Amino acid sequence: MNDSSLQRGGIRVEIEHIFPIIKKWLYSEKEIFLREIVSNACDAVTKLRRLSSLGEVKDLDLTGAKIRVILNKAEKTITVTDTGIGMTEEELQKYICQIALSGALDFVQKYENADTATESGIIGHFGLGFYSSFMVSDTVDVITRSYTSDRAIKWSCTEAGKYEIQSDYDDDDLLDGHGTAVIMHISEEGEEFLDAYRLKDVLNKYCAFMPVEVYFEDENEENKENSAPSPINDTSPLWLRQPSEITDEEYKAFYHKVFGDFKDPLFYIHLRADYPLNFKGILYFPRISNEYESLEGQVKLFYNQVFVADNIKEVIPEYLLMLKGVLDCPEMPLNVSRSYLQNSGYVSKISAHITKKVADKINSLFNTERDTFEELWRDLKTFVEYGCMRDRKFYDRVKDSLLLEKCGSGFVTLQEYLEQAKEKHENKVYYATDKVAQSQYISLLEQEGVEVILLDRVLDTQFINVIEANQDGVKFVRVDAEIADALQNSDAAPECADAVSAFEKIVQDGVKVEVQHIKNSDVPAILTVSEESRRMDDMMKMYGMPNGGAGTFPLESKLVLNAASDLIRKIDSLYKENSEKAEVLARQIFSLSLLSQRKLTADELSNFLSDSYSLLTML
Repeated sequence: MNDSSLQRGGIRVEIEHIFPIIKKWLYSEKEIFLREIVSNACDAVTKLRRLSSLGEVKDLDLTGAKIRVILNKAEKTITVTDTGIGMTEEELQKYICQIALSGALDFVQKYENADTATESGIIGHFGLGFYSSFMVSDTVDVITRSYTSDRAIKWSCTEAGKYEIQSDYDDDDLLDGHGTAVIMHISEEGEEFLDAYRLKDVLNKYCAFMPVEVYFEDENEENKENSAPSPINDTSPLWLRQPSEITDEEYKAFYHKVFGDFKDPLFYIHLRADYPLNFKGILYFPRISNEYESLEGQVKLFYNQVFVADNIKEVIPEYLLMLKGVLDCPEMPLNVSRSYLQNSGYVSKISAHITKKVADKINSLFNTERDTFEELWRDLKTFVEYGCMRDRKFYDRVKDSLLLEKCGSGFVTLQEYLEQAKEKHENKVYYATDKVAQSQYISLLEQEGVEVILLDRVLDTQFINVIEANQDGVKFVRVDAEIADALQNSDAAPECADAVSAFEKIVQDGVKVEVQHIKNSDVPAILTVSEESRRMDDMMKMYGMPNGGAGTFPLESKLVLNAASDLIRKIDSLYKENSEKAEVLARQIFSLSLLSQRKLTADELSNFLSDSYSLLTML
């Protein structure tokens, strides 16, 4: 070694003891060091490719460009090599020996303009990124040879910030001609990364889609296979390709691979936003097995194909957080902070753009593939309804594509339903929340040609409040909330005053009794609970009040006697002769009416059984 080529110095920084701060506080996770070092290597290759495309570099074969990550557990080293642009001694002094300068920034300023910088593929703007290596190392060596030079340079630095440079370094087996090798001598704090599985896991997390091939080599691995190694990354991820060139199978395969979900997604949206937003991505609507399954999605944020973070909630509207997907946003800082995301106009515009694209996709499916859309609706409706509840603009965009499921079969839009119903119940939508429990009510309405909508999920009954608030005059009424006009015979005068007296003696407090002439004479009585009071009771239950709002907001219940029923007329005529027997019959009918609404309490069930036995003895 030539001593005259050896230089010594100290890192020039403004703050004393900067290295201990870097080691402890530069990043929240130590594993970030690998992302930073590999990304720098990726930049070095990309710069050289860019110079070649500009005609600045000639007679260099760039076809074999690659990055190697080499683990040597015995030597306690992790080495990252590239076949990129390399550095001269002057550049090494400028970009390595002075903290917080970025070679990528200088390169962009020299060779790119504002319109094309993000298209160059340069990750860049790392600043302190190289020094993240000291989070896991006590010494770092850099061996580099510029594409313009025939000699290598070695730079070595300790965790104390003391370095030395060897200008004529001839032991550069790690370099394949030009390029850079970063050799990290792992400290005790970083020993977890000497485990091959741990290191490979970090590589797969951050580097799975980097634009330069990345190879992992374990020098301590026994019985190495003779087959040619393969890169750990996909250099041309799906989101960078033209949607017209991608098959449905490729979209699904990408989803399964990236998110580990064995179920196919409902559908996907390929995003390609141009200037000024300049981001790309693919969003998937996952298939949810039931409404109680976790709705937590997973949107991975990338910066020029470098993984940044999972589930950046500020980028995706809250009500779309169940989505899964990838977003590549080169206009966003690589080391993105929560405060930046919360206050960035760029982020809010991305969020608005995503909302619009999701709405456009829903409308497109409805308008062009309605049969398919109807097949997806039960899986999709929870997402869409929640979005409409959270964002009026989203509701306005998709309102004409919202489907209502019929209790019989099939789907209709609100406007289709209202159009069909305008002769019998204008602006009124009859719905059921339980097809079995409310089957009597449903059957009565359907016999008279009244279509009943099924709203059997918790969110459904909250969602109808949104529709009512935004659709003038439209009212949703549960099938057990009233006796529909279509069920009544308005020409027949209700009578049965004595039957009313019998029932008033046996009904619970707060239940009103009245008589109507219902077309179906097989039903002696129907118990109804007003829509308003029941919704208030449901709301009280949501807020954890015991027994709903009972006591504070009593349910407005009504027992409607059917004047067309033989049983009601019999009770009416029997009441004056044998009031006791009339009341037993009345109590039995009331219990049956209660059963159509809810389960009987223990006392109610006991009385119901006792009355049943009494009636049997009268036969």
